[in-house]
Amino acid sequence: MTFSNAFSALAPYGWDEAWAQQFAPYDSEGLLPGRVVRVDRGQCDVVTAGGVVRADTAFVTPHDPLRVVCTGDWVAVEPGGNPRYVRTCLPRRTAFVRSTSSKRSEGQILAANVDHAIVAVSLAVELDLGRIERFLALAWESGAQPVVVLTKADLVPDAVALSYLVQDVETTAPGVPVLTVSALYGERLDVLVALAAGGTSVLLGQSGAGKSTLANALVGQDVMDVRAIRDMDGKGRHTTTTRNLLALPGGGVLIDTPGLRGVGLWDAGSGVGQVFSEIEELAQRCRFHDCAHESEPGCAVLAAVDAGELPQRRLESYHKLMRENQWIVAKTDARVRAELRRDWKRKGAEGKAAMELKRGRRR
Repeated sequence: MTFSNAFSALAPYGWDEAWAQQFAPYDSEGLLPGRVVRVDRGQCDVVTAGGVVRADTAFVTPHDPLRVVCTGDWVAVEPGGNPRYVRTCLPRRTAFVRSTSSKRSEGQILAANVDHAIVAVSLAVELDLGRIERFLALAWESGAQPVVVLTKADLVPDAVALSYLVQDVETTAPGVPVLTVSALYGERLDVLVALAAGGTSVLLGQSGAGKSTLANALVGQDVMDVRAIRDMDGKGRHTTTTRNLLALPGGGVLIDTPGLRGVGLWDAGSGVGQVFSEIEELAQRCRFHDCAHESEPGCAVLAAVDAGELPQRRLESYHKLMRENQWIVAKTDARVRAELRRDWKRKGAEGKAAMELKRGRRR
């Protein structure tokens, strides 16, 4: 099959002129372009112009966990062989990364070359705004455009109550589209279908958020298993156990992911700043350029909280995510570790001085 034929066959999976130019050197070596649709224990399924092939990743498995083959990668694969091997990965445009729960300070890449990060949030349970902010921070950091989809809207029949829920999420997600859908009944899915048709989307969320039902609705058939959630807490079981890449009938590509219990940040400082853009803007008006927005005089952020213009919860969440991200970065960056030590010493000295002053006044 010629290179031009491969171009047209892979176009539904996101292949374009820019990818073709990057792949050109490997085409001269007789390798085939393809996109990884699934990874499983050192092997992966790759969609090529001739169909889906199984390939071994032994040649492209580095020590860095962020460079391993991932669902959504574009790769150069051997035209034949038993086993067949992936020879290289093309440079990624975007990458969705979170920190692992291990103590080795490692990041885990969930999806590559993503244009939209669809964060599914169930309306069947109480909204966890802090978790939404975490997802959005990782999404912004990845380079993708985040979208919040409030699923199971049919379970909130009161239109007024639904509008308040949407308003809460919109306040939590400045600059992010917020959609309400009922995948079960196919309500208000047209906007999401049109958005997903514009590139590659990754579907994220907790177990029970309705991701599999949403994926089935977008694909137009039951490609994902769906199970009922538990009545006692509204949580679901992992019906999706691997990350799968699916071509959508209306155009675009969808990467479905397993439910994420832990959403740890991974060097997502700019992403956090994007989520809390209103705080970043207020910080420009603080008296001190290094204001921590805790107790400093002339702090525009604290003044906004006192005036009721900024919710206290938002500031507390901002502090929490910034501290967590700084701690993650400090594990691998000696300069940041030194800055943290200096900050801890400074705060310790300030606390000691305040205590001594308080004791002197008592005497």
